[in-house]
Amino acid sequence: MVAAKFWAPVPWLLEVTIVLEVFLSDFVQAGIFTVLLVFNSLLSASQERRAHAAVDLLRQRLNVNARAARDGRWTLVSASDLVVGDLVHVRPGDLVPADLRLSEGSVQMDQSALTGESQSVGAGPGDPGYSGSVVLRGEASGVVVAVGTSTFYGRTAELLSSAHAPGNMERLIFGIVRALMGFALAIVAVVVADGLIRHTPLRQLIPFVLIVVIASIPVALPATFTLATALGSKELSEHHVLVTRLAAIEEAASMEVLCTDKTGTLTQNQLAVEALRALEPFDEDQLLRVSAAASDAATQDPLDLAILAACAARRLAPLGVTRSFVPFEPATKRSEALLDTPGGPLRAVKGAPQVVGQMAGADEDALRRSVEELAATGARVLGVAQGAPDATPQMVGLVALADPPREDAAHLVAELRNLGIQVVMLTGDGLATAAAIATRVGIGPRSARADELRTDDVDVPPTRAAREVRPWDRDGWRDLYAEVLPEDKMRLVARLQRESIVVGMTGDGVNDAPALRTAEVGVAVSSATDVAKSAASLVLTTPGLEDLVAGIEVSRRIHQRMLTYTLNKIIKTLQVALFLGVGFVVFGRFVTTPTLVVLLLLANDFPTMSLATDRVRAPQLPQKWRVASLVVLATGLAVPLVLLSFGLWWFGTGALHLDVARMQTVIFVWLVISGQATIFLVREREHFWHSRPSRWLALSSGVDVLVVLALASRGVMMSAVGIAPLGAVLGTVAAYVFVVDVLKGWILHFVGPRG
Repeated sequence: MVAAKFWAPVPWLLEVTIVLEVFLSDFVQAGIFTVLLVFNSLLSASQERRAHAAVDLLRQRLNVNARAARDGRWTLVSASDLVVGDLVHVRPGDLVPADLRLSEGSVQMDQSALTGESQSVGAGPGDPGYSGSVVLRGEASGVVVAVGTSTFYGRTAELLSSAHAPGNMERLIFGIVRALMGFALAIVAVVVADGLIRHTPLRQLIPFVLIVVIASIPVALPATFTLATALGSKELSEHHVLVTRLAAIEEAASMEVLCTDKTGTLTQNQLAVEALRALEPFDEDQLLRVSAAASDAATQDPLDLAILAACAARRLAPLGVTRSFVPFEPATKRSEALLDTPGGPLRAVKGAPQVVGQMAGADEDALRRSVEELAATGARVLGVAQGAPDATPQMVGLVALADPPREDAAHLVAELRNLGIQVVMLTGDGLATAAAIATRVGIGPRSARADELRTDDVDVPPTRAAREVRPWDRDGWRDLYAEVLPEDKMRLVARLQRESIVVGMTGDGVNDAPALRTAEVGVAVSSATDVAKSAASLVLTTPGLEDLVAGIEVSRRIHQRMLTYTLNKIIKTLQVALFLGVGFVVFGRFVTTPTLVVLLLLANDFPTMSLATDRVRAPQLPQKWRVASLVVLATGLAVPLVLLSFGLWWFGTGALHLDVARMQTVIFVWLVISGQATIFLVREREHFWHSRPSRWLALSSGVDVLVVLALASRGVMMSAVGIAPLGAVLGTVAAYVFVVDVLKGWILHFVGPRG
């Protein structure tokens, strides 16, 4: 990892400079450049290793769970606790936790992570199920035949995402580097042209040109961003939010819309039978018995468990012996079982009322009215039917199951809105049920069925005038989509992203994985399947969205730290490059030496990187990188620095009668201390004294200034200067801070960065 840090554009420039200095026999400067090269390489490698270690530590908490039969009961256990001989049940969305020999049921499995083949593989009784496979369809039980390193492939069953396309943060870093490099090359072109006209020796001109380029490149920018996000990932873990992709921290700060599931996220995910509506000639007991026959405890499905619990509470005997069971699938929207009963074979069906009603030939209007009445309180309604295996089933009735909102749901939705985030609820429930829950948690009244999204696959990009209006304030926007299928979530994400909106998406199932991966901020809730967790960039470890609110605030604070660093670096680049380049043209000599510029870089990097620990407030609105505003603000703050630099040169050579060597020392001290002052000036969007910096930032900056003053007064690696020149520098810095602080407020009022 360390060796790789010496092979990149910035290290190449330093390496070329070292070779040139050795060729020119300037071994002191060659040594200083070598120190800078090694320092930055080790620092970058250290922070990268620290970031990866932080993420790996967090990933260890994303354990695969398994449904195992223990002491005659089905229960969830950690996959690491499985032993050979355990009976395990798997269903869609699961990672097979160990090597199994299937005993009953049938499944379709994705073994691409193991074999590289994209085609799914079917398996039934007697077939193997290999650890690491993903169950796509069906359910099955099987006996564990191998665990851990003894499995067929000898690898973990966790499929955490490790490779992603560069995110917004990476593109931003490269964009800034390119912009500053372009600016530096323009200055270099002027310096080279002037040097050739003046016949400046190449042995003096070339090192100076290289050092101007190096001073303009944000060497520590990637390391600082990595450090800030690595520290942020640990801070997020304290709020029960696990980060599987560091770039997601920056994207969470920019999130404008959160598309969230209903069940288990806004509701308690604790279903109970609320009402039974039996149709003649059946009674409620028969309705419950048929519902229970079309349910299976092994699935651990909340609907099935609620029905079985209600049946047990009434002490109802089973209808018969289950011969076969087909679990619920999104494609069919029903589950069913074939039973052997005293009266002969019986088929029991349970599922979406419209689907079951159509199978049973029920009156559609009457059925719809009954469903709407039961769903008006937010209950989820299931249709139940029974009949002979080869005959049209008869409608038995409707079962209403209540999943009440979480106690904190309404408060959390309000908090998200206060943070400038629009909450959109997505659910597979019917529109009436979904609308009732949405009203209770404070989500807006604009609702629609998901088929509205299916007519919007090809959008015309909005006009500039339309983009000025927030999407949820436009005609056609919805706060709630009901009867949503997995592909509908993808359509909604794509629709929002076409309008350059940063989207957050919560999910828990295998079918949610594509949307979780596509959204900028994929959030797997605490009850999510292993596949959903692997596709998400953030994983919540406690129920609900409370921790996500805290995570957004942490992400926005991290964004503020990175914004401060970026703004500070642009200001310093403009100041140093302009002063060095223009100073050479105006005065006909170098206003400082390459050695002192290298010392300047070393003096600036440590305090600047400590911005990753700075104390900042979380903004109330989603954060955006407005590069144009950053450049305008940076230019407005850099111009006074450049003017003061020239003023200090003229004052030192005129009033103080300093020679060129001592004046170069004064300029070095000025660049260092004014750079530290700029950090405190831009870290606070209000007046610089409005908030206290972090202890590490204040300490590193103070030590930096003291060391530089000591080196200058004693003449270490530079000409010594007395108290009067150093006092002039400190006085100029003080005047700069108070005067430019007012200028900063004026610029921010008009074009300042958002937040």
